[in-house]
Amino acid sequence: KPRDICRYISLAVKKISKKIVKLKPDLIILLGDRYEIFSAGIVALIHQIPICHLHGGEITEGSIDDVFRHSITKMSHLHFVAADEYKQRVIQLGEQPEHVFLVGGLGIDNIKRLKLLGRNALEADLGFKFGKKNLLITFHPVTLENSSAVNQMEALLSVLTQLEETQLIFTMPNADTEGRTLIKIVKQFASQHANAHAFTSLGQLRYLSCIAQVDGVVGNSSSGLTEVPSFKKGTINIGDRQRGRLQATSIINCKPTEKSIANAINTLYSPAFQVDLSQVRNPYGEGGASEKVVNTLKSINIKNIVKKSFHDLPNSVLGEK
Repeated sequence: KPRDICRYISLAVKKISKKIVKLKPDLIILLGDRYEIFSAGIVALIHQIPICHLHGGEITEGSIDDVFRHSITKMSHLHFVAADEYKQRVIQLGEQPEHVFLVGGLGIDNIKRLKLLGRNALEADLGFKFGKKNLLITFHPVTLENSSAVNQMEALLSVLTQLEETQLIFTMPNADTEGRTLIKIVKQFASQHANAHAFTSLGQLRYLSCIAQVDGVVGNSSSGLTEVPSFKKGTINIGDRQRGRLQATSIINCKPTEKSIANAINTLYSPAFQVDLSQVRNPYGEGGASEKVVNTLKSINIKNIVKKSFHDLPNSVLGEK
């Protein structure tokens, strides 16, 4: 519930503040756009600790995370972004260009770094056998859409029920509003369908290993847009939660309705789409972001960086004569 999230933010600010006083860090690194991260940003800002923000400038118009992300950008002093479009947006928000660094997507580094589990090892670890067809599903609450997350989830499950010879691997929704209700729905669905398997969290290694083994990813998670294209696998992106993010050609956007989701799944398995996947390029880069961030932090002088000035765009950019 909204009041629970507000209570959590308040509690997080209190606890993080205590840690900050004890640890006295020279710099705080924040990743992403969640309200938990926003809490840490508030604390660092008030304690006048420089903030390094990762993955700013992105847009997810269907989620309240969008506002948190841009707010964290304004609190931060150094920015490491995943694409040139995001770099320009951070500058547009008034950040100094010399403090905005294009490094690519951090998630891709994990794909390159980790030795993924093979099919047999993954099956043994997860406790089930992959089938003729396999889908990985992650559906989070929708915070800024007209239809409820429950209605959208029910539409998705209705379509999944009709699939034949398909193993369904669910990772649980996050803690946004309606999250608990969605978790109950997924657990109940898994208990009633032998081909459905629900996991609270697969963990990084098992999650990425799963992507490598399945036919595609279904839902509204950012991972479907930022990481899955590197595996040259298709993503069915449901609804508007991720609307505004850069997308590879492997993304199939659909409405949160039974008909639209069913059509998207048919497209995913179509021969023509499967052939085109071999040519997919991830707009978030080819890896190396972590090393670029570390090298930049080693070389930059953060003394007095907390004193920010607003970077105004030239009149020509603003459309003025």
